[in-house]
Amino acid sequence: MTDEEIRVAVAADVPAVKAVTDAAYHPYIERIGVVPVPMRADHVANVAAGRVFVTGDPVVGLVVLEEHEDHLFLDSIAVHPEAHGQGVGRRLLRFVDARARALGLPEVRLYTNAMMWENQKIYPKYGYDVVERRMTGPYDRIHYRKRLD
Repeated sequence: MTDEEIRVAVAADVPAVKAVTDAAYHPYIERIGVVPVPMRADHVANVAAGRVFVTGDPVVGLVVLEEHEDHLFLDSIAVHPEAHGQGVGRRLLRFVDARARALGLPEVRLYTNAMMWENQKIYPKYGYDVVERRMTGPYDRIHYRKRLD
């Protein structure tokens, strides 16, 4: 699988986007005590806005991106548990970097729930630095950024 095999999602992908997102985030419900935000996202609207990029046939991974004036926000990354260990997440993160560069944006930002400690090991490996930790409603979030210059 290459970055070229990551494509913008279309309306027909919405059920798969929801299924992969739910499968990826469901294990965290008990741990964090609330439903993770990506599981409550409006997948139809995100796909219609061109914010969702998928990989696999059937879809096994996705990213939801939001363009800002000075950065690309990685709103969500999800890999179906059955595809773990196959490099899907790594390819998606490389795609995010390439997308930000193509848009002329100098950095990527994201946040993760502090209780999703696996992510706190992953993101620094890919060049992300912790910016801050803060509460947003019931969510204890660690904010990251990756400078691309």
